[in-house]
Amino acid sequence: MPARKKSSAKKVAPEQSLRKHLVELLQGGNAHVGFSDAIADFPADKRGAFAQGLAHTGWQLLEHLRIAQWDIVEFSRNPKHTSPEFPEGYWPKTPLPPDDSAWDRSVKSFQRDLKEMIALISLPRADLYAPFPWGDGQTLLREALLLADHNAYHLAQLVDLRRALKIWPQS
Repeated sequence: MPARKKSSAKKVAPEQSLRKHLVELLQGGNAHVGFSDAIADFPADKRGAFAQGLAHTGWQLLEHLRIAQWDIVEFSRNPKHTSPEFPEGYWPKTPLPPDDSAWDRSVKSFQRDLKEMIALISLPRADLYAPFPWGDGQTLLREALLLADHNAYHLAQLVDLRRALKIWPQS
């Protein structure tokens, strides 16, 4: 039997590996649909549409994702941050966006804040395990996992909505 070749891959420190996995989880695309895929080519005339049996429109889900993510990112980096009132502060007031530019701004804001969280957890000096001096024991690791979980849940709702509206590419 031939001898196995030794791997030339460098050994990665556990903390570096964890940060890499968190980034992948936040970006989606492994077990979950990513943000860009979930919103790609979402027709403007369907952004405020309800589907039978589903509680939210595309606009409501997009804005909820944006607001909640912004809140989690700001809480993670700003001890003076004040969260919106729950639950009303986390959802838009209307089922449809006021105009196309509101949708576009929401998309860009979501993408910017996601990059901010990825930058936070990617900093080697950022302690993933230390409780923030503010809050009730939350850590950067907990907030990153919370964000990934929350985004995956609502992006799945967005895909379900698109399927029900027959605007999902794989429908």
